[in-house]
This record gives sequence, C-alpha cells and structure tokens, in this order.
Amino acid sequence: MPKVKSNSGAKKRFRITKKGKAIRAQGFKSHLLESKSSKRKRQLRGTTVSSEAETKRIKRMIPYK
Repeated sequence: MPKVKSNSGAKKRFRITKKGKAIRAQGFKSHLLESKSSKRKRQLRGTTVSSEAETKRIKRMIPYK
C-alpha cells in the first residue's frame, strides 16, 4: 500500500502527545489586540488540547506523527 501524504499545514500547527491527544495553539491572538485586555492576551499564549472530534480529523491529516 502506498504512503499517505501528510497535510503540510497540519504538520506546522499540531502535535500529537504520547497519549494520542492533539495539542494546538490558541486562536484570537493575531490582530485587533488593542481591545483585548492584557489578562486575556496573556491567557491565550499557551497551548490547549483539541476536542476528541477534531483530534480524529487531525490524526488523519498527519498519519505518521
């Protein structure tokens, strides 16, 4: 069976943990930042775990990670 191509955009945006969860950066941090409070911007810095439904989709996009 041939190899499956990985989605290049997904490779750059997601990581799969050893337990199989998908780690992603949080959104709402790229523009219109003046109106957002410092606390809100600070809390958006870190990463978060994707939902189970999204994780299935992400794993299909990056099969060899």
